[in-house]
Amino acid sequence: MSKAKVNQGINLDEYKDVWIIAEQRDGKVLNIALELLGEGRKLADKLNVNLTAVLLGHNMDEAAEELIKYGADNVLKVDHELLKVYTTDGYTKVIVDLVKERKPEIVLIGATTIGRDLGPRMASRIGTGLTADCTRLEIDETDGKLLQTRPAFGGNLMATIVCPKNRPQMSTVRPGVMKKAKYNPDRNGNIENIVPNIKDEDIVAKVLEVIKSEKKEAGLIDASIVVSGGRGLGDAEGFKLIEEFAKKLGGVVGSSRAAVDNGWIDSSHQVGQTGTTVRPKLYIACGISGAIQHQAGMSESDCIIAINKNPDAPIFNIAHYSIVGDLYEIIPAIMDAIDDADSILEEI
Repeated sequence: MSKAKVNQGINLDEYKDVWIIAEQRDGKVLNIALELLGEGRKLADKLNVNLTAVLLGHNMDEAAEELIKYGADNVLKVDHELLKVYTTDGYTKVIVDLVKERKPEIVLIGATTIGRDLGPRMASRIGTGLTADCTRLEIDETDGKLLQTRPAFGGNLMATIVCPKNRPQMSTVRPGVMKKAKYNPDRNGNIENIVPNIKDEDIVAKVLEVIKSEKKEAGLIDASIVVSGGRGLGDAEGFKLIEEFAKKLGGVVGSSRAAVDNGWIDSSHQVGQTGTTVRPKLYIACGISGAIQHQAGMSESDCIIAINKNPDAPIFNIAHYSIVGDLYEIIPAIMDAIDDADSILEEI
C-alpha cells in the first residue's frame, strides 16, 4: 500500500526535512536555537532527512556559520532591515512564505515569548496543528509521525499528540528541556541567502524603540548549579540562607511556585511547569515537596539533592540523594563542611 495520503489536497509525501526557527538577538544565536538543533538533529537522523535552520534578522553572517557548526545541514538566512527586530507581521509572513514554498515535514520553534507569539499565527495561516510547550519529541517507529509530548491537565499527566493529516507537524519546545547540540568547528553545511518578499506596509505593528529591562535575570537556564527554596522555608527571610548557600556553591537561586505565590521571591526565580525549565549538573531542592508541576521543570537535572522534613515528600521519588531533616540545621552544616574542606586544601 502506498505511503502517500491525501487530505484536502495535501500530499503528505511532498513534505520533507526538519526545520528549526533559530532565534537571535543582535546577531547572536540564542541558547534555545542550539537546543532545537540538538533535538532536530535526532529527529532528522531518525527520518534520514536534512536539518535546516531558518534565521531571520539583519547582518547575521556569523550567526549563520554558528548554526552550521552546531549541526544544521542548511541555513536559510533571511537578511533584511525590516527583520532586524522581531515583529509579528514581518516574521510570520516571511516564514509562512518559505514553509509553503519548501514544504518541511516538521517545524520546531522555541516556546519563548517570541515563539509563543509566532507559532500559533504560522500554524493558522498554513492550516496545520501546533502542539505547544513540548517536553519530549520522538518519531513513531511504525509510521514516521512526530510524537509530541507535553504536560496536560495542570501538569498532572503527560499527553502525546500527533498530527496525522496536515503538514508540517509543528511544535513549540520549552527552553531548557532539550540538550544543546554539540559544537563542531570542522562541520560544513550550506548557507542560502533568501531575499524576502516583504515591504514596509506588510508590518502593521512596528517597533519604535527597544528599551532594555533593568530587572536582573535569575540566570536559571544556563546555570550549572541551582539551589531552590520552597514553602518549607517558612517565610521570605529563608531565602537569605538559600542565597548564601547558592553563592557558596557558585550557583543561582531558584524557587517553587508556592514561594513565588507567597511573595517571598520574584517570579523570575520560579522553576517548574509555569516557570523556567532547568537541567543543571546539580539541583538542590530545599523545603520543596515536589509537586508534579515542579518536577516537570527540573527532573532532567544530572544530580538532584532534596532536603525536606517530610520523609514522604514526592521530591524524594526523583532525588538521587535525599536528606530528611530541618533545612535550617542541614544547610549550615553543609556550608561549614565546605569551609572545612577549603581550609584543609589551603593547608595542603
